Amino acid sequence: MSAPRLTSVAAPAADLVVRNAHVLDPNTGIDGFHDVVVRGGEIAEITAPGAAEVPAGAETLDGEGRHLFPAFFDPHVHLRTPGHEHKEHIETGTRAAAAGGYCGVIAMPNTDPVLDSAPLLTALRDAASRDARVPVGFMPAITRGLRGTELTDMAELREQGAVGFTDDGKPVTSAGMLRRAMQYQRLCGGVLALHEEDPTLSGRGVMHEGAISARLGLAGYPSVGESTMVARDAMLALDEEARTHFQHLSAWQSVEALATAKDRGSPVSGEASPHHLLLTDEEVLSLDTRMKMNPPLRTERDRQAIIAGLRDGVIECIATDHAPHAADEKDVPFEEAPMGTTGLETAFAAVYTGLVRPGILPLGLVVERLTAGARLMGLPTPRVEVGAPANLNLIDLEALWHVGEAGYESRSSNCCFAGRRLHGRVLLTVAAGAVAYRERSFAVSAA
Repeated sequence: MSAPRLTSVAAPAADLVVRNAHVLDPNTGIDGFHDVVVRGGEIAEITAPGAAEVPAGAETLDGEGRHLFPAFFDPHVHLRTPGHEHKEHIETGTRAAAAGGYCGVIAMPNTDPVLDSAPLLTALRDAASRDARVPVGFMPAITRGLRGTELTDMAELREQGAVGFTDDGKPVTSAGMLRRAMQYQRLCGGVLALHEEDPTLSGRGVMHEGAISARLGLAGYPSVGESTMVARDAMLALDEEARTHFQHLSAWQSVEALATAKDRGSPVSGEASPHHLLLTDEEVLSLDTRMKMNPPLRTERDRQAIIAGLRDGVIECIATDHAPHAADEKDVPFEEAPMGTTGLETAFAAVYTGLVRPGILPLGLVVERLTAGARLMGLPTPRVEVGAPANLNLIDLEALWHVGEAGYESRSSNCCFAGRRLHGRVLLTVAAGAVAYRERSFAVSAA
């Protein structure tokens, strides 16, 4: 059984020392002030503050007043290559990831053509080796063309390094088809990641079905359109012993269904996106199309349930569902605009500002949930640990910035947090042992 493969541009291995940073990694239990030495792209030493010897030619970084975390990992992004490079492409999407403190991402297959064949997967991995600023894994489609009628060659795709399989953007509506996919997945490995939506219930909905949709006169998509699919597929996963991951959960009923399934021993996991953790359908009153996403922003009850699920571990990771769109595509009436918001550059700062600073969630838990996507995809979790590959980010938690004021690394600007003032600025990201991002004003000195 082949292992999943992530690919990025070959880059010089980092040699650097971070001085006197508050190092926090809930995965290793480290929480205190240290110097961290990176030599040849690997964490070589973690010492008392000021005690590290700087190797010849290494860079020194002032970590005082800053936090050093394991870099984040996003199991759910849209890089739009091939076919929609006017929205995003591998280079800009991974540049946005690096700017957000990420050391790796998993790209979805709803491209043009759909990623549903081994030759296309090989071509995309080749493109990532030329363009990706941070390692990229690819998750091909479960069904050919995302049509839900014929399975892809999952074994061949897995041999070519597929992390898992998803029809993200569309649900696998046929229980029989999904059951067959689970049977193949159990043989070839990888994860099945599911976009849970019953089209007979979501219909033409453009936002959450409720008081706000009624007030605006917009077609609504009810919460049960998601949660009934979560319940169904969790039971299928239990019966087939198939490793299954539920994407971008948005409804309180979905959290309850996931918790029930876990209690019964189903091998399932779930993710939450920053926008569902922080925003509700009240935002749609503005008719700002940056607030249109699938699943939609729901009620305060739903938001609180997602937060509680994340806190309790029912929901195990934070994933952005980074979904870039060109400005002219979003600059239309709300009903006509495509679904999706960008999120890689704002995920940490938004969650830190909205949930950590007010004391709703502890910082360590948020960091753990931002790294857990790697583990859930069967990949090594980023760790601040001697001997580990350097996957790190250095963040100034007190730095204030306005989202979008200085532009974006992403090719698109459809960010639901645009214009907001957030705390927490990524100063440096090291991914797979190489410096992937450095904030423009962040001074670095050679030893």
